[in-house]
Amino acid sequence: MSGHEDTRDALRGDCANCFGLCCVALPFSASADFAVDKPAGTPCTNLREDSRCGIHTRLRDRGFSGCTVYDCFGAGQKVSQVTFGGRDWRRDPGTARRMFAAFPVVRHLHELLWYLTEALTLPSARDLRGETRRLLDETERLTLLSPDELAVLDVPAHRRTVGDLLLRTSALARAEVPGANGRKKDRRGADLMGARLKGADLRGATLRGAYLIAADLTGADLRRADLLGADLRDARLAGADLTGALFLTQPQIDAARGDARTVLPGTLTRPAHWEC
Repeated sequence: MSGHEDTRDALRGDCANCFGLCCVALPFSASADFAVDKPAGTPCTNLREDSRCGIHTRLRDRGFSGCTVYDCFGAGQKVSQVTFGGRDWRRDPGTARRMFAAFPVVRHLHELLWYLTEALTLPSARDLRGETRRLLDETERLTLLSPDELAVLDVPAHRRTVGDLLLRTSALARAEVPGANGRKKDRRGADLMGARLKGADLRGATLRGAYLIAADLTGADLRRADLLGADLRDARLAGADLTGALFLTQPQIDAARGDARTVLPGTLTRPAHWEC
């Protein structure tokens, strides 16, 4: 197994080694994604004493589809087992407030680690590998800070630094796609909610931060498209080709609607709720 694969394994949620932090630390509001309101720091009523979800296999049926598209990128087990040394907030209530505050910070950092790990695998960005490796190591170091240090960490500033590098990485990767640098391919932050993009040629397009909620991308060609932060909730990806799509994550795929013909990057898995 390569070092990059080892890193990605550590950036996948391991609920068995987490104290249910996403079910406690984070708030949610009654909506199409969540059946009830829950304030931050309050355990979800479905969370059991063993830190497992009592309705895990029925989340969508019970109105908690938002839980099925959430990924902590391994931050839950990092905070539970490393930052707090395996101390359960239930048995050590004094840790609860600081643990719940540390979790979202580490989650942000772990998401950046996912992107930086991907950037290291792109042959077209080989000239940036030294800088990428240094920034990846720095981000990993930040995840190991104490709870008090995490509480005052300027995460937005670090995200901007990483974001600048990822923009340059993306440009190099997409430059290999014919016509990808054309203006029509730059749709950063675009409002494409419900857009009719069936069969669209979006190879090498910049869709970073685009709103693609409920967009029809059936059969679209998204090879080498930059999808960092794109909102794919209910986007129709049946038959779409996402080979080599840049900075695409499992939560984005889980929130979309695809089928057996949808081609995904090898690092992602086909959601069980997708059509056969």
